[in-house]
Amino acid sequence: MTIDAPAKVNLTLRVLGRRPDGFHDIETLMAPLDLADRLEVELKDSPGIEFSCSDPSLPTDGSNLVCKAVGAFAAATGREFGVRTHLEKRIPHGAGLGGGSSDAAAVLKALNELLGVGLSVEELEKIAASIGSDVAFFIRGVPAICRGRGERVEPVEGVPSAEILLVKPPFPVSTAWAYGAWAAAEKSLETFPAMLGSIAMVNDLESPVFSKHLQLPVLKRWLATQPGVCAAMMSGSGSTVFAVLEGVAEDVGERVRKEFGERFSVWRCRIAY
Repeated sequence: MTIDAPAKVNLTLRVLGRRPDGFHDIETLMAPLDLADRLEVELKDSPGIEFSCSDPSLPTDGSNLVCKAVGAFAAATGREFGVRTHLEKRIPHGAGLGGGSSDAAAVLKALNELLGVGLSVEELEKIAASIGSDVAFFIRGVPAICRGRGERVEPVEGVPSAEILLVKPPFPVSTAWAYGAWAAAEKSLETFPAMLGSIAMVNDLESPVFSKHLQLPVLKRWLATQPGVCAAMMSGSGSTVFAVLEGVAEDVGERVRKEFGERFSVWRCRIAY
């Protein structure tokens, strides 16, 4: 079967403190986008996993979350099976858009259907939580508040289906580094406050990430002042900064490239669920 794995943006992200297990307690409102990776998942006769990816820079061994998802599903269900998976990568990695986590969730859903296991959404979310912090969010694929280290998912209503411009600089940001740097960073409510309807768009990881990558606060401030942009913020741990568009915003992406150069990648998409 073929299954899409959507990207996400964090409309809010509050870091509440470091946990004894080394992770951080967070409270974040995430929303899925119609920008998506595509996975082909096929059962095969011999056991084990065959995994390939269109992006040669990504690992295709057991360290990839797709392979971890296959192993986690087999362990949780006690099933022995073989699977062949190809990932057509469209979501940039190291971008704060959740591509790897979404790929893992898509594999769990595909295996559940192909093998006829019949696990519930809650059971799939439990397996997902064992793979990575954001994976459980992508099981339902709807806007949700995620708590704990991200594995406690509470769907919410009222998030507008807004048009989004994603801007990724020519460098990634390590999620582990960003959370580690948060502990030492000067805490501020928000560098440049923004609202999306009644949603206060705040990202606590902006302070440490902006302190190291000085192009990002410049990009965010520039986006926020452009015609047709009603809000701008960094997604997750970065490096993507996204703009919420409204009205006449047809050429914002072209303006980004002219202002910051062709190495800044731009995608136009929507919050979709």
